[in-house]
Amino acid sequence: MRGVPHLVCDRTMQIRAFGLALLMACGAALLPAADPYFLYTGTYTDKGSEGIYAWRVDGASGKSAPLGLVAASANPTFLALHPNQKVLYAVNETSDFEGQKSGSVSAYAVDRVSGKLKLLNRVSSHGAGPCHVAVDATGKLLAVANYGGGNFATYPLEADGSIGKAFHVISSQGSGPNTARQEGPHGHSVNFAPDNRHMLATDLGTDSVLVSAFDAAAGSLVPGVPPRVAVRPGSGPRHLVFSRDGKYCYVINELDSTIDAYQYDAETGNLTAMQHVSTLPAGFSGQSTAAEIALHPSGKFLYGSNRGHDSIAVFAIDEHNGQLSPVEIVATGGRTPRNFTLDQKGRWLFAANQDSDNITMFRINSKTGKLTPFHSSLTVKNPVCVLLMPAEAK
Repeated sequence: MRGVPHLVCDRTMQIRAFGLALLMACGAALLPAADPYFLYTGTYTDKGSEGIYAWRVDGASGKSAPLGLVAASANPTFLALHPNQKVLYAVNETSDFEGQKSGSVSAYAVDRVSGKLKLLNRVSSHGAGPCHVAVDATGKLLAVANYGGGNFATYPLEADGSIGKAFHVISSQGSGPNTARQEGPHGHSVNFAPDNRHMLATDLGTDSVLVSAFDAAAGSLVPGVPPRVAVRPGSGPRHLVFSRDGKYCYVINELDSTIDAYQYDAETGNLTAMQHVSTLPAGFSGQSTAAEIALHPSGKFLYGSNRGHDSIAVFAIDEHNGQLSPVEIVATGGRTPRNFTLDQKGRWLFAANQDSDNITMFRINSKTGKLTPFHSSLTVKNPVCVLLMPAEAK
């Protein structure tokens, strides 16, 4: 019987360990995902897609679960989120809306638990081929860029996030030296400055950035001083992003695959050129156009996509003068990376490869900005835009 006390002790410890393990397992089952996000994807719907699709993504592990089609709609290409994260907006990139030669823009209420979208309303974009949408920091004004219409439209937003009647339609005039792409104005993006005092709109067709002074309290939008900033002829400005401190602005140019760095004057909205860099590797001679540009949440790195070379160019930003230094150029693992996005903590980059029907993921090195391909790829027809938003626990 000498061994009995030890057996009893061991048995007791085993029971306690099993109970603790069971308790931990039950607790883990009750806990929400470590860092849940919804990933929404806007698409072209002429080759098998039906609208906006979504995934639930764990920001800690990168694992994802498909939610399928969350909103049926025609060509809901570019997406934007209301500051309250309760409403999602999508441009419908068409040229026929209710008998008008125009596209439209849609507002959807977001279910933060399921990820499902409910249409609030849809209105004319007041121009053909809308390709970009943005909301100001107060959530009072929505702006749309019309590529085919060559103009920009702004709308007041109602309390529930639905879109009101357009009260500004900003026209652009002129052309550029690239006769195939710059025969007239082509609005390509609308962007609110970090302090919300100006709206800058890129016009690919006229090689210019239109500047408007914005008063959120009054809801007024008037031409800035100057009202237009000319960029290099033939460059085709597409999208832009501001530095975290608002001192610099970076414009990605579609037609010559470059990024221009500017000093930004917050008082006037004016841009002063200070640097010009290529997004392509030296010696590249194939066909390629630049598309998206994004800033790392830390403010230390800048990313730009190349369609044709099918890559993401990574740059480091000098914190003292805003200058860019090349870090690397990484293949996206798909064809025609139209748009990409980074999560709010700067850990992941998701690239929408339009012509290979997939979304690829990359881990981001927080110290160097470099990208490492993640093992999984998400499948969806004709992805154009990807948007991440925090999800609530189920």
